[in-house]
Amino acid sequence: MDVFQSIILGVVQGLGEFLPISSTAHLILAPYFFGWSDPGLSFDVALHVGTLIAVVAFFWRDWITILKLALQEISNFEFQISNSEEYPSQLVWLLIAASVPGAIFGFFLDDYAEQMLRHPLIIAFTLSVVGLILFLVDKFANHKKEIKNMSFKDAILIGLSQAVAIIPGVSRSGATMTTGLALGLSREQAARFSFLLSTPIIFGAAIFKIPELLKTGITLPIVLGILAAAVSGYLAIKYMLRFIQKVGYAPFFWYRLALALIIVIVYFIK
Repeated sequence: MDVFQSIILGVVQGLGEFLPISSTAHLILAPYFFGWSDPGLSFDVALHVGTLIAVVAFFWRDWITILKLALQEISNFEFQISNSEEYPSQLVWLLIAASVPGAIFGFFLDDYAEQMLRHPLIIAFTLSVVGLILFLVDKFANHKKEIKNMSFKDAILIGLSQAVAIIPGVSRSGATMTTGLALGLSREQAARFSFLLSTPIIFGAAIFKIPELLKTGITLPIVLGILAAAVSGYLAIKYMLRFIQKVGYAPFFWYRLALALIIVIVYFIK
């Protein structure tokens, strides 16, 4: 794999991980459309490291607050927390509860999904159907709830939707944002919880597969792929939070639908 391909795939991963468009689907489709070879598992791990850097770089202050609130609840020690009103003291436990279904499904079914559900027509189907659900939920749900009002039931339901995202085309962020919206979270709060939830799941995926990266070796294309994923992921988070407050999620539905149509056309032309 050359440098150009690694940068393109890094940008695709960074945008796709945090926008509700499915990074997995795009990483499958890019080689399919352009005739590139499969970059392999080690490169996939590297891209996850890049998106992990992005989400930690953007939310590190939030994570300090979340962990301080958790320690304060356990120890009764009073920390000085400037933005504690944004998050409930039990948020770390909500994120853990939401992470469990995805971790279990990913551990047992990730390889199956990667091997058996990569067909272009399956991806076209999941892109369009999940996109339509996101569009309808965004249009008709009551978007008033904030993260501080979430229950453990809400967190587990969002976690179950994240587990379904092992199917290419569903989108981890798309599934969790859709479920958050359906549970009444505001557009921005649904996206924020989805981004925070991505931290442990991306960290787990990277740690679980990092021996493969070390075994293969760190090359220049891998380094550039990591950097591209980190920068594009950071920008995706930053501008996504602003964009959805003003516009909503409808553009992502139309994008997914258009991409699904292109996939079907290319599949039958090839």
